[in-house]
Amino acid sequence: MKPLDFRVPGFLFSGIPTWVKKDGRRDLGLIYSEVPASVAGLFTSNKIKAAPVQLSMERLRGGLCRAVIVNSGNANACTGGPGLKDAREVTSLIAEGLAIDERLVFPASTGVIGVPLPVKKIREGIPGLIDHLSPEGWMRTVEAIMTTDTFPKVEVKTCRIKGKQVKLCGMVKGAGMIRPDLATMLSFLVTDADISASLLQRMLGKAAEASFNRITVDGETSTNDTVLLLANGRAGHSCLNRMDRDGEIFQSVLLKVCQNLAGSLVKDGEGATKVVEIEVRGGRNPEDAKKAAYAIAHSPLVKTAFFGEDANWGRIVCALGYSGAQVNPDRIDVFFDKSPIVKNGVGLGGRSEERAGQVLKKKSFKVTVDLHLGKSRFSVLTTDLSIDYVKINASYRS
Repeated sequence: MKPLDFRVPGFLFSGIPTWVKKDGRRDLGLIYSEVPASVAGLFTSNKIKAAPVQLSMERLRGGLCRAVIVNSGNANACTGGPGLKDAREVTSLIAEGLAIDERLVFPASTGVIGVPLPVKKIREGIPGLIDHLSPEGWMRTVEAIMTTDTFPKVEVKTCRIKGKQVKLCGMVKGAGMIRPDLATMLSFLVTDADISASLLQRMLGKAAEASFNRITVDGETSTNDTVLLLANGRAGHSCLNRMDRDGEIFQSVLLKVCQNLAGSLVKDGEGATKVVEIEVRGGRNPEDAKKAAYAIAHSPLVKTAFFGEDANWGRIVCALGYSGAQVNPDRIDVFFDKSPIVKNGVGLGGRSEERAGQVLKKKSFKVTVDLHLGKSRFSVLTTDLSIDYVKINASYRS
């Protein structure tokens, strides 16, 4: 199988260890565009926002970016004024080393909350980080953003816009604290397409709504969640500034990349042994379908039943009852894959439960709930809840 090529015209990448992480793995990454790139961004909806999130949100208003500097091992969150000062210092050092405007440098961080950013280690590492910039450095940047991830999560797609070949590459990190509300993780996407910042922002929002906003691992929304999409125009086509046929082509590719990245987050969920799609059909309206799907996907009792391969459908129906969605207990149907287990709110028992139990032994399966109250539907990817999830998060800081 031919290895994926993550080289994107006009972009350079690097990643190095600075011992912000205690184990000496890469923990400082850099993405650099040789020319100013249009930029779109999405950030955590958590009201407690890390210093790098605050600074990147501020700089996003300018619509341009040259560099993204990201560290793992330390979130620089809940660090007050000094944390914001540290984030600014890091971006200033990057700007100085690259001889670019500091306002075009966007910071991102992931790791332990409430610990001051070890700026001295990062400062000492920046010259080497810049020296190692390379068109082939993509995977080194990917490694630098990982924390409890067990594998790198990357995607690459190409398409043609106005007769020119365009490339889009994306990376994402995340395994815990995954419940998108805009975007719950760190994700960086780069393309050589030429797209205005305003259109790029609309495209990213639309893609995220059908990808990053359709997954959950543990129902947690982090303080640091950031998604950035850079478009540097090196493909050589005229600038896209409205949603025409070419815009739709790029939108489709962007959606596919984001969906694949989102799926990989769920697959790598902390301690996960199952990937489960929850689909609610027949909702009275879209909001009810969404509430019902997330109530099931977030329920610890449902998720532990998945882990134990127990077809305990009562937990699913119970979650529907407190979801806030309109439900009629006498109309609810539940399926595990295509096997019915509940009809009109009553369990089918016997062989139906046996068949449903066999479905739960699979690594991935689908739970479908039909409320029979309307035409709205919503689906979300989730995981089971295992003993390993508890172990990982009980000792995260050690």
